[in-house]
Amino acid sequence: MIMKTKDVVMLLLLAIMWGGSFLFMRIASPVLGPVVLIELRVLIAGVALLIYVKAIGKTLELRERWFHYLVVGVINSAIPFTLIATAELNLTAGLAAILNATTPLFGALVAALWLKDPLTPKKIVGLLLGLIGVAILVGWSPFPFSLTLALSILAMLGASTFYGIAGVYTKVYLKGASSLAMATSSQLGAALFLLPLTFVVPIRSVPTPPVIVSVAALALICTAIAYLLYFRLIENVGPTNAMTVTFLTPFFSILWGVLLLHEPLTLSTFVGFGIILLGTGFVTGIKFARRATPPDPVEKTHETPAGRINTMS
Repeated sequence: MIMKTKDVVMLLLLAIMWGGSFLFMRIASPVLGPVVLIELRVLIAGVALLIYVKAIGKTLELRERWFHYLVVGVINSAIPFTLIATAELNLTAGLAAILNATTPLFGALVAALWLKDPLTPKKIVGLLLGLIGVAILVGWSPFPFSLTLALSILAMLGASTFYGIAGVYTKVYLKGASSLAMATSSQLGAALFLLPLTFVVPIRSVPTPPVIVSVAALALICTAIAYLLYFRLIENVGPTNAMTVTFLTPFFSILWGVLLLHEPLTLSTFVGFGIILLGTGFVTGIKFARRATPPDPVEKTHETPAGRINTMS
């Protein structure tokens, strides 16, 4: 299926939103702290989605699936979002987004270990390219290498790993579940999981107006509205085409970081980014300018090697 103009516009809007999420976390995380920030993000987004679900007369299927929704909320939102917000205390928004683009690579590894999905030579090449891309980003980073930098990069790669695990878990235990119900319930489940931790790791300082705006945008635009766009894309053009947002999100994150936060733009950014995306293309098997797979209904679970429910955080 060839993407129509309106679908391309929706794809670009989604990439802009998810690219912006790294910017907003970079602004708010040092002030609120990663745990409080992500609690606010998932709680506000979950409540907003719940209002939407009730407004259109849908159900959440909690009686049958509440435990799996909770697990997905923890491993696909609460933990990886917090890891990303923690990493962005020391990494630029652009670098964090590029490292997050390794998600399909970890998804392939998890699928190989859990589902016995064979690692074909093409996938192995993709994984190796991904590692090379990360090595270039780290080795040519504008920041001096330190233990803090290393831990921040590991936190980002850890977030990608959890996304990969969540994708496979969703495929195994939530096949056929309503995507909208899963998104809503998982965000609320993530909020429930993080709530006790907010008392252990309180707010760092009083939020300023830019921080408040960042939290609102992160929750409502980059999470709640972005989910709705993503589901519509899956309905219109299928999961394979919708997943191309993986390739676009880091570009917009880098753009916002350079324009609004004056983050450095180096040659290593372009080289590492390009190699990681090339590796992702090998692993996912996405082929541009060819006919895509038929679209799945919006109410079906998105199953791809990337395994993303919230695709670019």
